[in-house]
Amino acid sequence: MKIDSVEVYKLDMDLVEPYEVAYSRFEKAENILIRVSSGILDGWGCAAPDPHVTGEYADVIFKKAQEEIPFLMNKDPFRRAVLVNDLKKRTPGLFSLWAALDMALWDLIGKKADLPVWKILGGYRKRIKTSITVGICGIEETMEKAQEFIDSGFSILKIKGGQDVQLDIERISFIRRKFDSRIQIRFDANQGYSIEETKEFMEKSAPLDIELLEQPTNKARPEDLGVVSKNSSMPIMADESLVSLLDAFHLVKRGLIDLMNIKIMKVGGLSEAIQIDAVARAAGVEVMVGCMDESAIGIAAGLHFALSRKNIRYADLDGHIGLISDPAKDCVILDKGWLYPSSLPGFGWKGL
Repeated sequence: MKIDSVEVYKLDMDLVEPYEVAYSRFEKAENILIRVSSGILDGWGCAAPDPHVTGEYADVIFKKAQEEIPFLMNKDPFRRAVLVNDLKKRTPGLFSLWAALDMALWDLIGKKADLPVWKILGGYRKRIKTSITVGICGIEETMEKAQEFIDSGFSILKIKGGQDVQLDIERISFIRRKFDSRIQIRFDANQGYSIEETKEFMEKSAPLDIELLEQPTNKARPEDLGVVSKNSSMPIMADESLVSLLDAFHLVKRGLIDLMNIKIMKVGGLSEAIQIDAVARAAGVEVMVGCMDESAIGIAAGLHFALSRKNIRYADLDGHIGLISDPAKDCVILDKGWLYPSSLPGFGWKGL
């Protein structure tokens, strides 16, 4: 089996509703699609760069993909590790581009085997419940969005904050009072807090039954996560502080965190994510699979990863919800907050 065709596409998708997090406002998703073909089979991958998380820009990824992806011609797609490693040497630091190629090769391998990737990787579960994100906004809008999501069948809300501790607590308090124990609440400060603000948030929000606190402090100082997690009853999750296998090793070796958020785009591919999960599992640290704003083909890769591994307890795979004109929307099935894979082989998308 040889790769006989490669293509790169730019995919810009507006958001139905723009949203805000501690460090930025998002109005559209800029993705790059990669198609790797062998005969009648096509493998599809997606890059979703984010300058705040992966340090990449979409125009750079698109240009480098066009320049470098042709090296795959006449190569054996089953030698995935070699091909991804070769791309890493050609494109240092471009994590989401590595992820796109790794994804495309897994998709092609799954289609050749006529099996979904989640079964090839282990097939631990058939579905997983995802959270849905409420961006930074006022109390009234927060409540409207929470009601809308709960009416749609979601039972886990991920509240974004990190700009104002008191407002963050008030928003969560209003949600908890209205919906009581019917829902789970996760909070993501996106690096917005200092150590002191984090401690204040944890102390004042203790009665609100928050399931976890994600990346409260700046990623440049991972030791701050250890300070706030020490003697805290609220589990602390690393997100932006975790972008590599080495990061995972240092975070767990030093006992800085309770949980990890692994994003395929952030760590450079599904294969790298599997290795990071192994480090987490060895340390007794459970994992969330997260995402960027990305086409459903990218979300599908995260979903197949989440379905395949026992140690993955949480999913935050809502980055495709609210994207306008996503061509891959059917490869992920959403039903009342539960995510299911397509029944088709690979990641379940036939392509453009």
